[in-house]
Amino acid sequence: MSKELINFNNVRKTYSVGEKNFDALSGASFTVNKGEFVVILGPSGAGKSTILNLLGGMDKATSGEIIIDGKDISKLTPKEMTHYRAENIGFIFQFYNILPTLTVIENVELINDIVKNPKPAMEVLKRVGLEMHAGKFPNQLSGGEQQRVSIARAIAKNPLLLLCDEPTGALDSQTGVEVLKLLKEQCRSGENTVVIVTHNSLIAEIADRVIRVKNGKIRSNELNTSPKKIEEVEW
Repeated sequence: MSKELINFNNVRKTYSVGEKNFDALSGASFTVNKGEFVVILGPSGAGKSTILNLLGGMDKATSGEIIIDGKDISKLTPKEMTHYRAENIGFIFQFYNILPTLTVIENVELINDIVKNPKPAMEVLKRVGLEMHAGKFPNQLSGGEQQRVSIARAIAKNPLLLLCDEPTGALDSQTGVEVLKLLKEQCRSGENTVVIVTHNSLIAEIADRVIRVKNGKIRSNELNTSPKKIEEVEW
């Protein structure tokens, strides 16, 4: 039986805009098991990015519980939250957030100062097919290669969760497929649980679990009993 990794329980997130309050999430609940490849799907403004920010400890819930690996992170102090982000979360964004003045391997090695047990940078670069580019700077790489640097840096943290915000949004379809293969492989190896926020319903076809969000509420949380192989999807 799979171990439950995420329990998002009746979570509300309210923002104040002027004198008005706005609920980005209103009583959202879902669970995710360890090792799953999860897609959170919904239109712009649905609350997807809010969920990702809360899971990643970049924001705090107004109410409710966010239990990650048995610990309610909504109760952490700011110092504890910083430690949680550093040790447990790998972030992958649509735009790669790698430093232009550092080489590929230096960008990956940045996390050595953040986590206790990072994976060797060159080992991770080999995994994402970039070992031959270790000494290059980001402006010498294609967009897809820069995204793979971002993935390598996230993987090198050896995190519980890889949180991805539209990770293929800035890529052409063929390059996007290669990035999705890398992320899927992280789940297959049992090393990570991957959560992807996207409005691209095609990515849902390869997911183990699809969570649909609309107007700050979870509309469905379904296991995909027969996810397609990436090559079977008509991108």
